Amino acid sequence: MPVPVPKTYKLHVGGKFPRSESGRSYQPVGNPALNVARGSRKDLRDAVVGARAGLAAWSGSAAYLRGQILYRLAEMLESRRDAMQQELVLGGVTKVAAAKELDVAIALTIWYAGLCDKVQSLLGSQNAVQGPFFNFSTVEPTGVVGVLAPEAPALVGTLALALPLLAGGNSVIVLVSERAPFAGLALGEVCASSDVPAGAINLLSGLRSELGSQFAAHRDLDGLLVAGKPDAALSAAAADNCKRVRYCDLPAADWTQAGKLRSLAFVEPFVELKTLWHPVAP
Repeated sequence: MPVPVPKTYKLHVGGKFPRSESGRSYQPVGNPALNVARGSRKDLRDAVVGARAGLAAWSGSAAYLRGQILYRLAEMLESRRDAMQQELVLGGVTKVAAAKELDVAIALTIWYAGLCDKVQSLLGSQNAVQGPFFNFSTVEPTGVVGVLAPEAPALVGTLALALPLLAGGNSVIVLVSERAPFAGLALGEVCASSDVPAGAINLLSGLRSELGSQFAAHRDLDGLLVAGKPDAALSAAAADNCKRVRYCDLPAADWTQAGKLRSLAFVEPFVELKTLWHPVAP
């Protein structure tokens, strides 16, 4: 008789799969037999270090290459379809709903893969100026951006907020769904086989009530994208270190439709425009 091998759900930080440094775990609702790593403030600090290192490799890659890597991510989601659907079912959705969510996740990943090398054309510009100069506005990433993903849908919710940031050249740290973290953490295994540079995507699990304020207060996080209604406490903690914060408060039905989640509105808040002047030869 084969020996069962229960899965250990670990974090994905700097391209590695550590357990929480605190040694803590928690049992998501409805899954008392499964232990998931409960991330701590130290895990977040480690993730920021990893994301800062990964930022150089990710933002320094050509936009076309970033698109190819995200397309590879979609390929790996498709190749791991059965396994990812099982992770979603563990999170409490039906098999039919899991299959639909995975289809949306793959479609969303492909769309943002195609957007990577178009961000400059869509958000940058050549500006009309007085005098013998060329004047260009070029797009640059904000830096390391934290994401507080929605409770549901677990996979699409994670990707819908992380992919626009990645398309803009940022590295990301995602706190995945607390109630159903399985698919979000399994995404780390997909990233590891998708040519994603170490540290470009970091995935933490744990309690939002504990880690949300730490995301907002961390001084080396350049931005924060939050699923849900505006939170005065988070905004106040972020204001103390001048962190850019945006809230994504979508109706529940919109999270199930790829068309509602494909938008430059998710990209633009976390890129900067640098203006360049160049003299025109006489």
